[in-house]
Amino acid sequence: MPTALGLGLPQAHQYDIGRDVPLVARAAEAAGYDSLWVYERILFPQPATQGLYGVPGRPWPDNYRGVADPLITLTLAAAATERVQLGTSVLVAPLHVPFQLARSLASLDAASGGRVIAGLGTGWSLDEYAAASVAPFEQRGAVLDELLDVCAAVWGPDPVSYKGRLTTIAPSEVGPKPARPIPVYLPASSPRATRRLVDRADGWMPVAMGPAQLSQQWQRVQEAAAERGRERPLGVWARANARCTAEPLPGADRKPFHGDAAQIVEDLAAHAATGVPGILLDLQATLRDATELADVAAEVYEGARAAGV
Repeated sequence: MPTALGLGLPQAHQYDIGRDVPLVARAAEAAGYDSLWVYERILFPQPATQGLYGVPGRPWPDNYRGVADPLITLTLAAAATERVQLGTSVLVAPLHVPFQLARSLASLDAASGGRVIAGLGTGWSLDEYAAASVAPFEQRGAVLDELLDVCAAVWGPDPVSYKGRLTTIAPSEVGPKPARPIPVYLPASSPRATRRLVDRADGWMPVAMGPAQLSQQWQRVQEAAAERGRERPLGVWARANARCTAEPLPGADRKPFHGDAAQIVEDLAAHAATGVPGILLDLQATLRDATELADVAAEVYEGARAAGV
């Protein structure tokens, strides 16, 4: 069975979301992509309290400036397409009021005919937490757990009721309901996060930073699922953050998904060989405009399918 392929939508500051998101969404669906994806960055601190991913001194990339709101971006894509799934990779759960986010995702799923994939995480930016979080950074795991509870309640049958630390829902009718059960995907970068993934999620969202590393991580997740008695299969959407160049990059030490379209196809094939069922490719960072993004995305898709991905 071929690997499912997804494409990141244009959210970075060089794009006009009202014009470019529908353009790229339609082009990606026509090219054959299975899904469209958004990520979440709410600000670009100057200077940052901490480095990228919490690594001291590591600069934030330029494409984190002025990132468009993920749910508005997905709504634009939903209105422009008919078939592709619509995923978040990822929404930073503690930056949202759980009840309101659960309702927004349900409404988007109902409006799109059951196409939403809810990728949820805890984030890492102290500056984002200071600006928007519903709880301190130290409570991020507890907030994600409550959001998962609230989503299950709000997306389930009426009357909905829930009592948590952040959320109290008196017995109520809450609608619209999703068109079908919304699949929830989670990252897993620690033993505790892996347990949450195995026990509570429908799928896993790793970052594709090399086929050997991805294969080892996938093996550990599958082992954890077996140890905890999980019977239903785990989906996977591995995120590949690409840096696309006009010419091929030389050297055996080239980073995965850095290079021209042919090299990105090679990397897709190597990562698909690990057995993960889906790969999300985000090409937008280094491309000039939506037309170039759509053209490169189509070239990569055609090359990947020709290579047996």
